[in-house]
Amino acid sequence: MMLLCRLVSPGGCRNSSKLIAPLGCLASRQKHTLPDLPYDYGALQPHISAEIMQLHHSKHHATYVNNLNVAEEKYKEALAKGDVTAQVSLQPALKFNGGGHINHTIFWTNLSPNGGGEPKGELMEAIKRDFGSFANFKEKLTTLSVGVQGSGWGWLGFNKEQGRLQVTACSNQDPLQGTTGLVPLLGIDVWEHAYYLQYKNVRPDYLKAIWNVINWENVSSRYAACKK
Repeated sequence: MMLLCRLVSPGGCRNSSKLIAPLGCLASRQKHTLPDLPYDYGALQPHISAEIMQLHHSKHHATYVNNLNVAEEKYKEALAKGDVTAQVSLQPALKFNGGGHINHTIFWTNLSPNGGGEPKGELMEAIKRDFGSFANFKEKLTTLSVGVQGSGWGWLGFNKEQGRLQVTACSNQDPLQGTTGLVPLLGIDVWEHAYYLQYKNVRPDYLKAIWNVINWENVSSRYAACKK
């Protein structure tokens, strides 16, 4: 049995969205903490409101962190007791809350008040190679994200085996790498809590707006790390 122990730096490529790590680290495990945002709650306005950002970060993400710590502690106790039934029953909570923590930690760095426009350099060349053009890539990821049934995420990921970029969607808080093997470069949260206070039930309007705050420097750094 395996368990989340820590998150890899958002700029890295070492299993940055895997939920599982060797249980040997449990003995000295530090509790997960809510990361600070690299900008103020109101910095992404008018595209994402300050109210949404405050609730999304300080309430929703914080809940994933707290519940993950609780689930890991219970898992540790179940291991000590040799209670396999309890270990198995805790896996959904570990996956859901661990995935929520991973996904949001990436998401905050994927956004910037100085974002928008188009990427440059190697990332742009890779997008043109794998999608034909930036416009095609943007349309594909937007369509995938709008089409997520219920709650989930749209992703741009890197396929290490093929050395190519891919877009896909994941349900709920399923982490991209742990679910598909793709290394996460850019994630778009399409849970209603990410947009409903501002865009109501019109998810396409939120998807149109979020492209104005995408932090292409961060996405490019993630891509460069995977190329090394």
